[in-house]
Amino acid sequence: MSRPGGRRAIALVGAATLAVGTALLSAPPASSAGTVTATCTKTSDWGAGFGGTCTVTNGTSAALSGWKVEGDLPSGTSVTSVWDATKTVSGNHYTFSSLGWNGAVAAGSKATFGFNGTGSGWFTGCKINGLACDGTGDPGGPGDDTEAPSAPSGLRVTGKSATSVSLSWTASTDNVAVSGYDVYNGSTKATSTTGTSTTVSGLSPKTAYTFSVKAKDAAGNASAASATVSATTDDGGGNGTAGDKVIGYYTNWGVYQRNYHVKNIETSGSASKLTHINYAFGNVQGGRCTIGDSYADYDKAYGADQSVDGVADNWEQPLRGNFNQLRKLKAKHPNLKILWSFGGWTWSGGFGQAAQNPAAFADSCYNLVEDKRWADVFDGIDIDWEYPNACGLSCDTSGPDAFKKLLAAVRAKFGSGNLVTAAITADASNGGKMDVTDYGGAAQYVDWYNPMTYDYFGGWDAKGPTAPHSPLTSYPGIPHEGFNTTDTIAKLKAKGVPANKLLIGLGFYGRGWTGVTQSEPGGTATNPAPGTYEAGIEDYKVIKSRCPVTGTVAGTAYAKCGDQWWSYDTPSTIGGKMKYAGAEGLGGAFFWELSGDTTNGELISAIKNGLG
Repeated sequence: MSRPGGRRAIALVGAATLAVGTALLSAPPASSAGTVTATCTKTSDWGAGFGGTCTVTNGTSAALSGWKVEGDLPSGTSVTSVWDATKTVSGNHYTFSSLGWNGAVAAGSKATFGFNGTGSGWFTGCKINGLACDGTGDPGGPGDDTEAPSAPSGLRVTGKSATSVSLSWTASTDNVAVSGYDVYNGSTKATSTTGTSTTVSGLSPKTAYTFSVKAKDAAGNASAASATVSATTDDGGGNGTAGDKVIGYYTNWGVYQRNYHVKNIETSGSASKLTHINYAFGNVQGGRCTIGDSYADYDKAYGADQSVDGVADNWEQPLRGNFNQLRKLKAKHPNLKILWSFGGWTWSGGFGQAAQNPAAFADSCYNLVEDKRWADVFDGIDIDWEYPNACGLSCDTSGPDAFKKLLAAVRAKFGSGNLVTAAITADASNGGKMDVTDYGGAAQYVDWYNPMTYDYFGGWDAKGPTAPHSPLTSYPGIPHEGFNTTDTIAKLKAKGVPANKLLIGLGFYGRGWTGVTQSEPGGTATNPAPGTYEAGIEDYKVIKSRCPVTGTVAGTAYAKCGDQWWSYDTPSTIGGKMKYAGAEGLGGAFFWELSGDTTNGELISAIKNGLG
């Protein structure tokens, strides 16, 4: 269930690293002290292409508010991809501009971006903020640029929901480079972005709004406003009330190091607040559903002290383990439904083979879920394929229709009397995981989707920037467009998924970094922060006291303690997210996972109270 699309990895393509990097500019001379410089170096060269990095160094005594690096490439050489900067091209002239989160470079600090390219040439005529990259000339700043960009054109509405409007426009031009855009709701600046699309969130249902956009450059010049466009938000479909589904994932491996058992669901008071439990995980091997952990699932013997009903297991009974304890939990809560979830981050590799014969896969899953030893325990199946026709722990190339065909076969086999659900990506970026699979077409076969609206950002980007792992909305400086709950839900609705088939996802944990000096989001780091079971992640029940909240951003909380920076949801921020779910008419909420909550169920109580 972790890492729904927030993980970002950049791989060099078959490269032979140069013994000595080819520099656009050699190390700046001593006379460049007190200036802003840039050094660009080839990090690899494989003949037909190359990888490179550029480092901007602020040698002045004042902070930079933005930067742009320029250079010319010879004919036949081009930059094909770039990260940690935006790229604009005019003929053979390339300009790389800072993003919202890395434009502010403190005195004596550095900012770095990277790129891949094709061809054998390299840059000439390097400039940083309009001046030579060796620091000659005025010490930093944007130079003498006084010309504003052209006004953006073609502003249009590309999607909307009860609380958001998605916009897109045609890029502006500038004599140097456009560094970003400010989006206005009426006369109020609503958000900023470096791209040519965004989602304005935090709006009221069934309300008319008028938007415009202005372009800006690194020198602070702003364009005239674009033509305006108007949109009326949806009515939400729920009259301000979300559905009542409260779904918690229970992990079979929790019985080991975590010492978390089915009985804990009862003693914490969580069982009475849950409508469904997703039991994670069954494995997917050879294109079939298989047992994940036989000992934890149905063999572990429970003593009276750890049993839901206080009755110890014996060796003669046909079913023990989690399955038997879940049966006892259902006896206490007859309305509680339990689904068996298959796949997850680690065990999704078998779905590619399953997609080659969906009917055989569905048969294997049905036979396992409906095994006579535990058929009464389960009320359906949850498919957690991370990710169809995209990359997770491994990459899948099954095609955009594979997920729909797989779910169609599962629904046909399980029928209307069983629940069929799916956990899906939350990556709403342009051309991201959500765009390579037909989630809209597949929605007809599920009772609901669980879009994993958490883990957008985390310590897998060891150097940062620090960012909340589960932002409800976008915010100025967010590292990646489309990585927030509002954009996720808006995009799924635009693809035709009904609101009541979408649940908002919550993480009962925090994600964090160490080596951080900045209190607000957007700081640099050195490594993932230490965690009890895994670096960069910690249960809410631990982190709430270990690193108490110091601020909020984009509808979630963050905390700075020592040199560590964490983000996590609290009862208060969950309350805000439940209001959003109601405004959007969503089907309810789900969370990963039960053992992260406090012993008295603080977070699940906040969900239940928020949904009403």
